[in-house]
Amino acid sequence: MDSDEDMLDASDSELMYDEDLYSDEGCESEEVDDEYEIEDSQSELSKQDQRYNILEEEDIRQRQEEDISKISGILSISKDAACILLRHYKWNVTKVHDEWFANEESVRKAVGLLEEPVLIPSSTALTCGICFETLPSSNMRAAACGHHYCIDCWKGYIGGSIKDGPICLGLCCPEPSCNVSIDHRMIKEIASSEDHEKFVRFLYRSYVEDNRKIKWCPAPGCEHAVEFFLADSNNDVLCKCSHWFCWNCTEEAHRPVDCETVTKWLIKNSAESENMNWILANSKPCPKCKRPIEKNQGCMHMTCTPPCKFEFCWLCLGAWQSHGERTGGFYSCNSYEKAKKEGVYDESEKRREMAKNSLERYMHYYERWASNQSSRLKALSDLRAMETEKIAKLSETIREPETQLRFILDAWHQIVECRRVLRWTYAYGYYIPDKETARKQLFEYLQGEAEAGLERLHQCAEKELQEYFNNYENPTDIPIYEDFRQYRVKLCSLTSVTKNYFENLVRALENGLEDVSCSSSQTSTSKKGGKNKNRSTPAGVTGDDRWPCDRCTFANPFSSDRCQMCQHQG
Repeated sequence: MDSDEDMLDASDSELMYDEDLYSDEGCESEEVDDEYEIEDSQSELSKQDQRYNILEEEDIRQRQEEDISKISGILSISKDAACILLRHYKWNVTKVHDEWFANEESVRKAVGLLEEPVLIPSSTALTCGICFETLPSSNMRAAACGHHYCIDCWKGYIGGSIKDGPICLGLCCPEPSCNVSIDHRMIKEIASSEDHEKFVRFLYRSYVEDNRKIKWCPAPGCEHAVEFFLADSNNDVLCKCSHWFCWNCTEEAHRPVDCETVTKWLIKNSAESENMNWILANSKPCPKCKRPIEKNQGCMHMTCTPPCKFEFCWLCLGAWQSHGERTGGFYSCNSYEKAKKEGVYDESEKRREMAKNSLERYMHYYERWASNQSSRLKALSDLRAMETEKIAKLSETIREPETQLRFILDAWHQIVECRRVLRWTYAYGYYIPDKETARKQLFEYLQGEAEAGLERLHQCAEKELQEYFNNYENPTDIPIYEDFRQYRVKLCSLTSVTKNYFENLVRALENGLEDVSCSSSQTSTSKKGGKNKNRSTPAGVTGDDRWPCDRCTFANPFSSDRCQMCQHQG
């Protein structure tokens, strides 16, 4: 199935190189010239977006109607019956087709579709099976099964079911022993306009919620759905509302970290476990009432809060009445020191120390995880400002068309995406066991190189560009074109190098850092021409036939003296 090309226009504001960031293809060096072309990136975007398709309400309704019409035509049944069948089989046209022709009678029985409807008796008066009132037959209604009830009872029954939510889509005859389905035509005829509108809405949403290949965008207030075509390692999806999310778990996009790690991390952030760790690390229980108490003053004389009011020593937890000059005064405790030497407090102190270390380790990763999200949101805000007004100002200042300044937006798109990736690497790092030293070292090396490259790019795009905007405020000091050309070359180079850093990081994390070795090794390989070249390789960064660039970490073949990515001399 082809993707919807209309989604490209809405995606451009948020996505340029985002998915190309994780490409497994080798990167080729690029020359920056005066005519900056964007068609290639648009073509690459179109190719990558074929993994999924963004559906609007009109698209969903059209597909739903097409499926109903298709089943109705193939099986020679009414559209209402086709709708009931499709709902039962979760809108899977193929499965409906296969099951129907395999055993039509069994399918009709399971779904509640009768081959021939039973007509209401033609008597002048009939008794309602719910309220037991005798009314003219014109006031009675029945499903295909013929169990007749008065219109008021039907209206109450249908209205009550609709109030219960989407379960009303499987509504059957009120007769307890009957499973015949009530079709849409009957609901439209009997239910109030408000209830019918709700039913239609439930029916529309069921096309997405019951379909395994389509999901709603989880962004608040977004009514778009996403149809996913290709199942691969990249589950990240960009909705037209500019929200990135993971197709698999519907959390915000977190590649290259797997969904299981993300779930554990988010649960940990919201759980009470870290609160308990903090209490354990920074408080002690009152010896009398056992309530945790935090020491917020200098001396060791503690008084529990009312109604307990027990006075005790912070160090040894003994009653303060037994303390004084002879035990060391207010700021020490001889009893504690003596008991500590005898090993009395070893277990409790060890537990408290472990809790403190655990808390400090968690805070280290959490603070950096949160700060990168703040930086990403700020970068996203700066990107939008750049797109809406700043590029036009800069174009006027340096007298260049806006199409020639596209490289600045590309740099900001790269920054936004790299901040997202870097953020989730801290969640990944938290769950690497301390005993896996080599794996942890490789992770920290790759993360550090990527983070350093991102900071250089961010500073160049933010601070160094600002002086050109300052010149807009002071037009008498117009920058020389050649100066801006040099800035352009620098920013494009940093964008490319940073992209390569993060490609290395993403590939390594998606492979589970499998290539890690226990220690760094010296690799000596014969080059063409008979020369040997020794290069120091961080554990697991490259293969035996490649050397990593000191500047951008690109894995170059030993036949090359110069980095193929950044042209740095090896």
